Amino acid sequence: MVQFALDYAGVAVCAISGALAAGRRSLDLLGVVVIAIATSIGGGTLRDLLLDRHPVFWIAHTGYLIVAIAAALFTLLYVRYFKPPERLLLVADAFGLALFTISGARIAYEAGVDGVVVVMMAVITGVFGGVLRDVLCAEIPMILRKGHIYATAAIAGATGFVLLKNFDLDPTVPALAGMAIVVGLRLAAIVWNLELPVFSLQDHGRHGDDKKGDD
Repeated sequence: MVQFALDYAGVAVCAISGALAAGRRSLDLLGVVVIAIATSIGGGTLRDLLLDRHPVFWIAHTGYLIVAIAAALFTLLYVRYFKPPERLLLVADAFGLALFTISGARIAYEAGVDGVVVVMMAVITGVFGGVLRDVLCAEIPMILRKGHIYATAAIAGATGFVLLKNFDLDPTVPALAGMAIVVGLRLAAIVWNLELPVFSLQDHGRHGDDKKGDD
């Protein structure tokens, strides 16, 4: 019951972020709902397909779809009268990322796949919905934007989950620790504007070669 409640909370937060992104693109009601649903269930859907889990989680439990649609409609009503608290939503999104990441890690671990695959499935669950949101809204996906600590936080949290699973601990300890890592890294990035180093190639010699070709 607690796990379902946490999953529903993650779905709601991601649906809200999707609805806001659709609103910034001035989409109609159907567009807002579609983007919200894609954002909230996209990662889990891809995870289930890759792990060959049948039926896909939102088909087995349609409550996920209902929560996503309700969150999208609530967002539409809220923004008509109030300005969305962007900073608060970033914090909520950090918790949503943590919930989805560790949920994906738990499901993959229970499927008996290798630890590296567990981390991959966790990251896909956590970030792929956001990738769908950004692609559908014609934006560069957040995980590809310069320096953003987003997928990195999911990787770190999922890795911590897998490592702690090797010890004889209460099952809730790896999950809570993994979520704490994700939330901690993401909030640190938000508060202190932390970024990853940027890899940039300098085009040495190009101008010189062009100059020679002009002679």
